[in-house]
Amino acid sequence: MGKLEGKVAVITAATSGMALATAKLFVEEGAYVFVTGRRQEQLDKAVKEIGRNVTGVQGDASSLADLDRLYATVKSEKGRIDVLSASAGYGEFNVPLGEITESNVDKTLGTNVRGTLFTVQKALPLLADGASIILNGSIAGVKGLPGFSVYNASKAAVRSFARTWTMDLKARKIRVNVISPGTIDTAVFVGVPKEVKDKFVEMIPLGRIGQSQDIANAALFLASDDSSFITGIELFVDGGTAQI
Repeated sequence: MGKLEGKVAVITAATSGMALATAKLFVEEGAYVFVTGRRQEQLDKAVKEIGRNVTGVQGDASSLADLDRLYATVKSEKGRIDVLSASAGYGEFNVPLGEITESNVDKTLGTNVRGTLFTVQKALPLLADGASIILNGSIAGVKGLPGFSVYNASKAAVRSFARTWTMDLKARKIRVNVISPGTIDTAVFVGVPKEVKDKFVEMIPLGRIGQSQDIANAALFLASDDSSFITGIELFVDGGTAQI
C-alpha cells in the first residue's frame, strides 16, 4: 500500500518540473491528483505523462475565478482534499533596486503571495480535518540575493503564511509546511552553458544541482503520515546552500 493510498491531492502549476514530478509520485503512492496549468496544451501533456488517477483543470493560480472553477471540479468529482500543494510561482530576476517596475511587483506578488493565499483560502471548505498543506517557498526567502528584492520578499511572505496558518488551522489539525528548493535542474537551466552551471554547483555543499525528484520526495514526506507531528516548518531542499 502506498503512503498516500486513497488520498485526494491538488497540485497547482503541475505541468512541468518539480510540481509535475510531485504529481507523478503522489499517484504512484496511491493518491488521486488534480493538477492545474495555465496552458491547455501543456496541461494535457502533463495529464498524459501522469497517466492515471488524474484530472487536469486549466487555470491560473492568481485568478480567483480559475480557483473557484478548480475547486468546483474537485467538489464534484471527489468532495474533499487531503493534500494541497500550492506550487505556482513566478519571478523576474536580476532586477536591482532602482529598476523595479510596477509590473514586476504586481506579477510576482500576484502569483507568489496573493495566489498562494487564495489557493489555500478557497480550498478550506474542501480540506479534510488533518489535511496537509504544502507551500512553495525558496531559499531566496532567507538569502539576500542581489537583484531579487521582490522575489525574495514574496517567498519570505510564504514562509510567514505557514507560521500563521498553522495557528489558524490548529483546531482542525491541518498541517501547513513550506518546501524551499535551492538550485534545481528545471527548465530554467535549458540552454545554460556548462560553465555557468558549474558556478552554481560550487555554491552547493553537496556538490550537485538538485533534481525535481528531490523536491517530490520531500513533498511526499510532508503529505504523508510520516510527518504527522510536523507543522509550521520550512524544509530546505537545497544541498545545504542556505544553511552555511
